[in-house]
Amino acid sequence: MLATEINADTSRSEGMKVRKVGEKTLREVTVKIGLERIDTQEGIMVEVLLDSRTTGLVMSSEFAKKQGFKLKKLERLINVRNVDGSLNKEGPIENTVEVNIYYQ
Repeated sequence: MLATEINADTSRSEGMKVRKVGEKTLREVTVKIGLERIDTQEGIMVEVLLDSRTTGLVMSSEFAKKQGFKLKKLERLINVRNVDGSLNKEGPIENTVEVNIYYQ
C-alpha cells in the first residue's frame, strides 16, 4: 500500500482509476483507510493504492515523517525491485513504523 493523505480536493470514491504515464495507461485500484499512530492514538484518513503482488505494506518516509509516525531503523535494509527486476531508484527501505490500519 502506498498512502497519500486525503484532503477536500482529492476525496474521490474508491475503485479503479486510470492514468497515463508517458505512452502507457496504468489502471490502479485505490481504497480509503484509516491509519492510527500507536503512541498517540491519533488517526488520519488516507487513500491507498492496492497492489496484490507486493510483499509488504509501504509508505514513503517523507509521508511518515509529515504525519508524525515514529520511524524505527531496520537492522538490515530491504532492497526494492521493480517489475523488470532492476533495483528501485528510490533506494532500499531503511525504516519501519507501527500503525493500526482501519477499513470501513
